[in-house]
Amino acid sequence: MLKGKTALVTGSTSGIGLGIALALAREGANIVLNGFGDAQGPQAEVAALGVKVAYHGADMSKPAEIEEMMKFAAAQFGRVDILVNNAGIQHVARIENFSIERWDAIIAINMSSAFHATRLALPAMQAADWGRIINVASIHGLVGSAEKSAYVAAKHGVVGLTKVTALENATTGVTCNAICPGWVLTPLVQKQVDAKAAAQGISNEAATKQLLGEKEPSLQFTTPEELGSLAVFFCSPAGNNVRGVAWNMDGGWTAQ
Repeated sequence: MLKGKTALVTGSTSGIGLGIALALAREGANIVLNGFGDAQGPQAEVAALGVKVAYHGADMSKPAEIEEMMKFAAAQFGRVDILVNNAGIQHVARIENFSIERWDAIIAINMSSAFHATRLALPAMQAADWGRIINVASIHGLVGSAEKSAYVAAKHGVVGLTKVTALENATTGVTCNAICPGWVLTPLVQKQVDAKAAAQGISNEAATKQLLGEKEPSLQFTTPEELGSLAVFFCSPAGNNVRGVAWNMDGGWTAQ
């Protein structure tokens, strides 16, 4: 379905971003990966699906590096047809104890990077009269949680940016939507489960149920593969008039 298209996915060397990149690659999209850590493994995974893949290690807290990444993607593949703003970091603390440096970093990477990548991707999308911007927000773009002030503020901002981007391009072939996952089973979350099990002397299964039971009625994680399938839907003809939504995939978290 996406053969000949190019997707740039930020924060895609692992977890949700890699899951989305692989889902788009299965539909034939060429992929530009971005992120820290090992890039060769993810590149090989994507290439095994028979598409072209490139990697750029832009620090998403730095607008100049984001601009270089967008230029790189255009040089490699002509233009970015699908932009997935996924890069994100987390820090947990009460507001009065929250590090200023951590606040600034979370706002820069989790919210401002989406603005910078979007503003740079839009002109080519508008010229082609086709584009998909998918912002990976979070359930915390819709509700709050204690000790996550910067993350919640940034993700609420991403949902707002999604709506404005959609409205400004409402009469064109360019759409913008947000995905708002609840708990997702990524290596980072698995570490939290392992730590909870070790600290309380309980099984991994019990720790998982305890973690999910606090917020997620389904008592099951959303997977990167499921999120990737939603991203594919947004890129399909069925998603042509889906504009400005914040689509929660949260096991009932916000239904309570």
